[in-house]
Amino acid sequence: MTIRLAQICRYPIKAYGREMLASVRLSAGQGLPFDREWAVAHEAAKLVPGWNPCMNFTRGAKAPALMAVTARLDEAARRVTLAHPEAGEITVAPDAVEDQARLLAWADPLIPPGRARPASVVRAGVAMTDSDYPTVSVLSLASLRALSERMGMDLSIHRWRANLWLDGAEPWAEWDWIGKRFSVGDAILEVVERITRCTATTVDPETGKVDGNTLSALETGYGHQDFGIYARVVEAGTIALNDAVLPCN
Repeated sequence: MTIRLAQICRYPIKAYGREMLASVRLSAGQGLPFDREWAVAHEAAKLVPGWNPCMNFTRGAKAPALMAVTARLDEAARRVTLAHPEAGEITVAPDAVEDQARLLAWADPLIPPGRARPASVVRAGVAMTDSDYPTVSVLSLASLRALSERMGMDLSIHRWRANLWLDGAEPWAEWDWIGKRFSVGDAILEVVERITRCTATTVDPETGKVDGNTLSALETGYGHQDFGIYARVVEAGTIALNDAVLPCN
């Protein structure tokens, strides 16, 4: 069975909303365009120029309600529309100081009491992924179905905040792809490492409520808490839904 690209997702503001795409052009050595372009740093952040670890930002692992945010980006205007079932909708230009204040005020009620409050909107010029090098995260729908069956619940793809979802591979076959390259559309990617997961994946992305211990299921069922792989873009190209995914070596 041919492996195909089933979903493309990006997250313009790190941890603040998912957006589904039909196609996108990847550039060598970069993440998905506008993926984690901005992030919301909290008041206890210790930032350095450029990329910073996720511990400096408000995120779903510490604020489950954020997992229910959806996003829509106007690339030309650099404006993001966020929506949440309780907080409602807001449209902001994250580079504009006045809109940064509006975004922080909108986000604050979504952060639990006792957690560091959202304090600033930052941009690094590189994708602020959880890896300290530009990556595209790649996950398998077959592995998701296997984990869903083990847990006895239908796990949404949005728990995992991935960029690319593939369908047609055997469950957990992605572990054998480390160090290998594959083509999708006109692009070529090289798989680098597995992704170790956090408590954000225990949250229902429709409600923003914790409802399933994915980490325990991974640990007891497979002996680790990994789900998905990080890949580097080594040759630029356009990718689109239903593109075939083919091995290069």
